[in-house]
Amino acid sequence: MKLYRTTSSLILESEEKYYQLDETWDVLINRDGLYGYLAGLLSGLPELEADRVTALLGKELLAPIGSQEVWAAGVTYLRSREARMEESAASGGADFYDKVYVAERPELFFKALPHRVAAPFQAVYIRRDSSWNVPEPELTLYINSQAHIQGYTIGNDMSSRSIEGENPLYLPQAKVYDRSAALGPALYIPETPIPATTMIRMTIARKGEQVYSGEVAISQMKRKLEELAEWLFRETEFSVGCYLMTGTCLVPGNDFTLQPGDIVDITIGGIGTLTNPVKYRGA
Repeated sequence: MKLYRTTSSLILESEEKYYQLDETWDVLINRDGLYGYLAGLLSGLPELEADRVTALLGKELLAPIGSQEVWAAGVTYLRSREARMEESAASGGADFYDKVYVAERPELFFKALPHRVAAPFQAVYIRRDSSWNVPEPELTLYINSQAHIQGYTIGNDMSSRSIEGENPLYLPQAKVYDRSAALGPALYIPETPIPATTMIRMTIARKGEQVYSGEVAISQMKRKLEELAEWLFRETEFSVGCYLMTGTCLVPGNDFTLQPGDIVDITIGGIGTLTNPVKYRGA
């Protein structure tokens, strides 16, 4: 099942049928046993007409987030370790990423408050003070207040690699700014945990031509999803749950940087496709 958040209502998709819910997002998704609860609602809900679905999901679609914070995990794939070692070699910070890849404790960092998250088809921003900007496609967990993984969405963890490469202490500036994150298009709530064979795919288009394409299975992730959730909740409470981006393995080459007008498409099996254009803030 999938939950969509729109400007006027919540939409539940099940077996290619759509239903409107009279629920509050934060309360609904924070339930334990969310899949079972939603399955129990289906028999009592009228199916939405196709034109109504098109209007809601076409013009009113929001990011699937309410009051939740967005956090992120880093260096969870070998390719991510290599890329961040490369970008930080000149500053002497490369060893940090090598060590965190093999350490017991994962790298976890704050990413965004809800008002800084881009919705599907809304622009993500690149920094004017960075010469090297990339998208990072990531399976993103929704974890409820009881530290239980309830669902999944697609995340784009926008990164300013030139800033982080200059000094690892600049990580917040490289990662946390307006529209530095995108989520969507829906919160995917399966009956069983998402399979390790699930693929993440990303393409980047520039002036109508594809300039990057890559895919990877989430089985390539070094750390378990439950492990990342457990570390995040060790000393921190989230009253309505939170989102956790789980890291990336798809990293464009060192000669690539995003430009205004680029289109980033990220697809994860079962969830859908998150599409965002790229621009500068205020442009």
